[in-house]
Formats: sequence, structure tokens, C-alpha cells
Amino acid sequence: MSVGFIGAGQLASALARGFTAAGVLSAHKIIASSPEMDLPTVCALRKLGVNLTRSNKEVVRHSDVLFLAVKPHIIPFILDEIGADVQARHIVVSCAAGVTISSVEKKLLAFQPAPKVIRCMTNTPVVVREGATVYATGTHALVEDGMLLDSEQHPSQLKDNVCSPGGATIHALHFLESGGFRSLLINAVEASCIRTRELQSMADQEKVSPAALKKTLLDRVKLESPTVSTLTHCNSKKLLTRNSASEGKKD
Repeated sequence: MSVGFIGAGQLASALARGFTAAGVLSAHKIIASSPEMDLPTVCALRKLGVNLTRSNKEVVRHSDVLFLAVKPHIIPFILDEIGADVQARHIVVSCAAGVTISSVEKKLLAFQPAPKVIRCMTNTPVVVREGATVYATGTHALVEDGMLLDSEQHPSQLKDNVCSPGGATIHALHFLESGGFRSLLINAVEASCIRTRELQSMADQEKVSPAALKKTLLDRVKLESPTVSTLTHCNSKKLLTRNSASEGKKD
């Protein structure tokens, strides 16, 4: 089996390193594409021994499992480019937030009668084989192509299962609850869902409008600004404390 990554960013790099570290694949069985060959992640893949190319089509031709590891709004254009090269042997795995299985299948059905599509959400700890990955299979993906184990217990029950009376975990949970952690977590999940729907809407468009791209950039600025302000405030507070202490010593 060979694996291909369209996109050679953090996710592709993490997965490739995880596969090789786990002994699942040899580096020479992995190929990744990137328009830029001097990116840090590309250099890391090269050092690992992964095959690199600027051609997305070449990745498709030399892989059995194909990971779409690019930004959500790029997915439709990638599928238009590689669709004719996707064959029955390929398992196409989308790692893009907000991009539905049906939207990927719809694109590929123009070229392949029964495309096998899997949607996958993972995280970078896969590098050290400690990642959490959730995936769902598409219409034509076989059971052997992927399996999602589902516990029938409610999440709150799973939480209680790891708490022993008077133990450290229950005390930690009490502290989180007293700080409003539950409502904060609910709000965070809701905000993430809203943004995912926005990304899905962008991915479903044939052409992404300049206004949508501008909004994405503005959202990023809004997210980064509070961090900068907080750091500045903290640094200022530390500086004032130091000055006050120095004046106290002089007196």
C-alpha cells in the first residue's frame, strides 16, 4: 500500500511521521505535493525520506490512499484537477474541516462511478502515536476501508467512570465546574460548529468570493489580537510591579 498527500503542511507532516514511527509504512511508500519546496514541513518530509513533487496528479498516480490535506476552500479546485486520475483502487480521505463526504463524492462522481471517500478529523499528536482521530465512511467506502467504534454510553457517564470518590480526578472536575468550564466548553463547541458551517459553505462554492477570503483573514486577526493585547497587558503589569519593588527598596 502507498499513501499520498495533496498538501504538505503540518497535518501531512504529522501523519507521515506517525505512519513511519508506527511501522505502518516506509517513507519511500509516501508521496506528498506542495507548490513550494522550501517550507519547513516540506523540508521535514524530505529529511524523513518521503517522495516530494509539485504535481498533484503525480501524487494520485503513485498512491492507493489519497489524503486531501489542504484548506477547505481549495478542495473543489483540487478535485476538479485530479478527478480524472482517481481510479477504483483509490480511497480518498478528506481532512478538511467543513467539507462533507457528499460534496467530495459529488465532484468525483463526474469521473468515477463509485468513488470511495472517507472524512477524517485528526490532530498533530499522531506524530507520537498519541493522536485522536474520528472518521466516517462515504456511500461507496467498504466496511474494510474504515471502522468507527461507537460507545453507547452518554459522555457524562464516561466522565463519571474515571472518577473515584475522593480521588484527584473528581476534585479537578469540581474546580473546572466552579470556574464555569461546562458553559465555556459548550460555547466553544458552538462557535466551532458555526465556523465549520461557514467553511463548508465556502467549500461548496465553485468560486470563492474575495469577500469570503477577506472575512477569513479578518477573523484570524480578531482571534490573534486578544492574545497580543493580553501579552502586552501582562508584560506591562510585570514591569509596573518591578518598578514598584525597585522604588520600595530605594525608600
